[in-house]
Amino acid sequence: MRRQVCIIGGGPSGLLLSQLLHRQGIDSVVLERKTRDYVLSRIRAGILETGMVNLMREAGVSERMDREGYIHEGTVIAHGDDRFGINFKDLTGDHVMIYGQTEVTRDLYDARDAAGGTVIFNAEGVTIHDADSDAPYVTYITEGTEHRIDCDFVAGCDGFHGVSRRTIPLDVRREYEKVYPFGWLGILSETPPVHDELIYAGSDRGFALCSMRNDNLSRYYVQCSLSDSPEDWTDDAFWDELRKRIPQEFADQLITGPSIEKSIAPLRSFVTEPMRWGRLFLCGDAAHIVPPTGAKGLNTAASDIHYLYQGLLQFYHEGDSEGIDRYSEKALARIWKAERFSWATTNLLHRYPDQSPFDLKMQKADVAFLRDNHAAQTAFAQNYVGLPY
Repeated sequence: MRRQVCIIGGGPSGLLLSQLLHRQGIDSVVLERKTRDYVLSRIRAGILETGMVNLMREAGVSERMDREGYIHEGTVIAHGDDRFGINFKDLTGDHVMIYGQTEVTRDLYDARDAAGGTVIFNAEGVTIHDADSDAPYVTYITEGTEHRIDCDFVAGCDGFHGVSRRTIPLDVRREYEKVYPFGWLGILSETPPVHDELIYAGSDRGFALCSMRNDNLSRYYVQCSLSDSPEDWTDDAFWDELRKRIPQEFADQLITGPSIEKSIAPLRSFVTEPMRWGRLFLCGDAAHIVPPTGAKGLNTAASDIHYLYQGLLQFYHEGDSEGIDRYSEKALARIWKAERFSWATTNLLHRYPDQSPFDLKMQKADVAFLRDNHAAQTAFAQNYVGLPY
């Protein structure tokens, strides 16, 4: 098989790139290690920056998102019972969209099906060959048979544990990482959201987040120990802890119910440089991870897709390699700013095990400064709705 672009990873970033390229007459194939049902079963965040929303529209897959998504023009920050709002619309003229990542992925699969796109599932043993040459190719195994794809370029959209990043030699790549000493316990419940905007709450007991998927599907999180497991937390224990971490006015309004999904996610910040080696390009979690506090995971992947898509268009339509030559530079410049915002927001609201009384006072002062300072709120809002590409 020959394709212009071989995309490794059938999650939202790989599918989005494939769909965008298709609409510009550039052919691709997507290799996914798991099944379609497995990919669609993964529960992920659903806060979309304007840039991601616009890419979905450009890809021709925004109809359901525009119809069912929730526009959010602000958020609530709380510490103890002290809470204040940050109005994105007033501060930036922009907003975010609440639309689940699973729904984004489902819409993209449907679009690739309608276009006759090639997505190969259960692709095992994926190996990238000669990425540093002008003739890369990828091999994989399905049902015991090895197959080969010759291509011009390889897009590694296969996540933190995928093969793409590990293909770049150790003497070429450099990795930067911070592992946080806590995780997030999250539950999904068929209950109405406690508030019409997201609530980011810090407290003496730790962080909590109140989010939603729709009018009767809510997503809640509490900071927890890395040694915890979901089985350690009954639903009642979770709801009791959440009430203690959010302002009393919201705790009194909280409607609880049985969880339909419960999981714990560790938090880390991670970046690998460079994001390009020869004709291999890393996108999304293959190149970088952010803690979920700033809602940047899928959105940083979207910015990578934007830069790579534009570079490939420039290469194929204009015969100019400037966009792909500068892909890593452009992508990383924005990624590090998103990493900074996610790191800073995590530090602002979480309780660390080694915080001194001085550290706690500084944390409260940071929250108070954000509450009282228009410029600080503007900077927060600019980052939250998404920095320009």
